[in-house]
Amino acid sequence: MKTLSRTLLLCTLTLCAQASIAQSITVQDSAGRAVTLAQPAQRIVALAPDIVENLFSAGAGDRLVGAVSYSNYPEQATKLPEVGSYNAFSLEQILALHPDLVVMWGSGNGMQTLSKLEALGLPVYVSELRKLSDVPESIRRLGQLAGTTSIAEAEARRIENEIASLRDRYSNRRSLGVFYQIWNDPLQTVNGEHLISEVIALCGGRNVFGDATALAPRISVESVLLRNPDAIVASGMGEARPEWLDQWRAYPSLKAVAGDALFFVNPNHLQRPTARILLGAQRLCEQLDQLR
Repeated sequence: MKTLSRTLLLCTLTLCAQASIAQSITVQDSAGRAVTLAQPAQRIVALAPDIVENLFSAGAGDRLVGAVSYSNYPEQATKLPEVGSYNAFSLEQILALHPDLVVMWGSGNGMQTLSKLEALGLPVYVSELRKLSDVPESIRRLGQLAGTTSIAEAEARRIENEIASLRDRYSNRRSLGVFYQIWNDPLQTVNGEHLISEVIALCGGRNVFGDATALAPRISVESVLLRNPDAIVASGMGEARPEWLDQWRAYPSLKAVAGDALFFVNPNHLQRPTARILLGAQRLCEQLDQLR
């Protein structure tokens, strides 16, 4: 009888251990690290606005307990407790929220942040999205970490399908040289490795500064005149078209000026690697097609 009881106890413990292992989650992050959670995350702190958006897209918005400033989409995100900005956050405030997962932005927060968070005993997932395909894949992985895989997978597939549709429709049309202007003072653009450059190509365009060495180089007016783009696309800081975009009209020899191709796309729809990049891509594709 005692032997039977012992056997039953051992079987029960084994089953519990197996169930615990089965419930644990391991996901590879953008830094190539294996991130393992004993169970789906219930209290998440996100250290970049785009990460907040992607967590909501993954169906994990209700798991967020903290974010950084400018986490303004969707509307629910504006009500989250702030732990500072993406480049000046408080470790004490993060710890006080008792997170079971921190999702950080590798290049934006700085990789030294990883060791600081891990020293506090916090599980950390590093997000660094550089390609269009990274957006749906990131949403999938965040959904796995939060236990919301069905919602995340549906959204990831929707994004992938819409990207494919835009590519099929626009990418093979007559190529146009595009200068994407992040800001006017200093004058700044993006190189070919930037996500925005991939969106330009998706629309059948060619980034005229694609060969630049830096990811977001400062350039001169003379270099823009030399490369003479067919279109100039500005972002700015908000939803309104920046007034400085019209400063290019002082150079009527530019093809972009002659063709009245001084375009604006909401920066939140192109510069944040989230599902809303589909809105920016659609807008840019339409503008370039009108120019054609």
